[in-house]
Amino acid sequence: MMQKINKITKWQKQAGFGLNVLLVLGVIAALNFFSYQLFHRFDLTNNKNYSLSSASKDLARELPDIINIKVYFSGNLPSQYISLKQEVLDLLDEYQNYSKGKIKVQVIDPLKDKEVLSELRSKGIPEIQFNVLEKDKYQVVNGYMGMVLSYGDKSEVVPVLQDVSNFEYLVSSDIKKLTAKEPIVIGTLAGHGTLEWEKEATKADKALKELYQVQVVDLKTEKTIPSTIKALVIAGPKEKFTKDELKAIDKFVMGGGSLLLLVDGVKIDNGLSASKNELGMEELLSGYGVTLNKDLVLDVSAGMASFNQGFMTFNIEYPFWPKVTNGLDKSNPVVSRLQSIVLPWASSISISQEVATQNQVAYLAKTTNRAWHATSNFNLRPDQVPTADSADQYTLAAAVQGKLKSPYDQGSTDKARLIIVGDSDFLKDGLLDTGDNLAFFQNMVDYLGLDEQLIGIRAKAISSHPLKEQLSDSSKIAIRYGNVFGITLLAVGFGLYRYYARRRNKRQPETE
Repeated sequence: MMQKINKITKWQKQAGFGLNVLLVLGVIAALNFFSYQLFHRFDLTNNKNYSLSSASKDLARELPDIINIKVYFSGNLPSQYISLKQEVLDLLDEYQNYSKGKIKVQVIDPLKDKEVLSELRSKGIPEIQFNVLEKDKYQVVNGYMGMVLSYGDKSEVVPVLQDVSNFEYLVSSDIKKLTAKEPIVIGTLAGHGTLEWEKEATKADKALKELYQVQVVDLKTEKTIPSTIKALVIAGPKEKFTKDELKAIDKFVMGGGSLLLLVDGVKIDNGLSASKNELGMEELLSGYGVTLNKDLVLDVSAGMASFNQGFMTFNIEYPFWPKVTNGLDKSNPVVSRLQSIVLPWASSISISQEVATQNQVAYLAKTTNRAWHATSNFNLRPDQVPTADSADQYTLAAAVQGKLKSPYDQGSTDKARLIIVGDSDFLKDGLLDTGDNLAFFQNMVDYLGLDEQLIGIRAKAISSHPLKEQLSDSSKIAIRYGNVFGITLLAVGFGLYRYYARRRNKRQPETE
């Protein structure tokens, strides 16, 4: 009898185990089935670097027609580029999933087809040389890492995929360009001593032309600014405007055009000589409720500047180069996700109370409340920086959006968009890579010319995370050594705790 009971119990246990196995397999099968129907990626990085932003998802969902993306990766890529290839393909997979079939991705190895090679040459995708370590020797191999996006009869080419940090911005901006009904035109004002984009600001010029069609406007030869221009950039003028030229700018604004003013209240010449910048724009700006003060702002939070003394070069924190970190307006998309910008020899800006109450005014960049300013006898030598008689906080960049009235009786507009920055030097090649200056410029142009969504995508690539300037030197040292030794000390401490805990447990039975 007992044997029968044991057999039944054993059979029940085996049947229960088998049933559990079947249940687990069923759950796994169900999960697999639903995982193919539903797409989700768990991205634990702070900026969600490996996931599409909501702007890109919406862009993919709302595509009017099919976009074909051909990605060219040769099969002989060195190992250091394999992860890049995988990350690129993962992000493109996301685009495909959210587009519901409107984005079709094709991965091609060009080395397997001679016709593809000739096609790449015609599209401007170059052959790249890689150094590969094989059999203890460095060898040079040739390969391809390019991409072509096609929409109808239009196409955009990415000759070389080098970095995944801005890949999403690259793809989304290209899709926007391909699907736009009309090209978006940004005007840059020439003459009046403005920045020479192709000599002094080549990086900013390149960044501008990557996304927009750029048209140069010279008011000495043109009486009006074309209405096809979405936004006009006036960067670094140093010569006085005539009244007719100011009227042309005003008419452009009243007609719905956006305006980006990067203007210096004090102009800096060679040898660090400085003088007030007489542009004659006061009537135009005051009509918009804006004042560009002819001063130079100094701040305790300052960027690093290099100076030559004889054969020596030295770097110091230069108060004439305010470094804005906490003073960035976190509620405005232009600067909300930037970490810091440095504005060399910047002037302060004031907004009238009337305009501030009747319009949306954003104070994009402010100094710390320990800043001061020089209004005359400008001495820019790093060893003779003027001291502060009193400290205050100054606005260095502001945006006005809403209703503006023409100061020249040319009507009014309810859709005005104006950004003014009391500095143009930050655009120059040697300074554009300082802090997030490049993203600051691109965001301003996007805000005025395109839409705000791309701004959020670009901000994901920002990697600068400076310490807060209020930290004392001792706090900075503590953070530095905490980063170096902190994890090691925690591991050692945990090990010691475990060691003594186990010894204590072993002793307890003996004492009892």
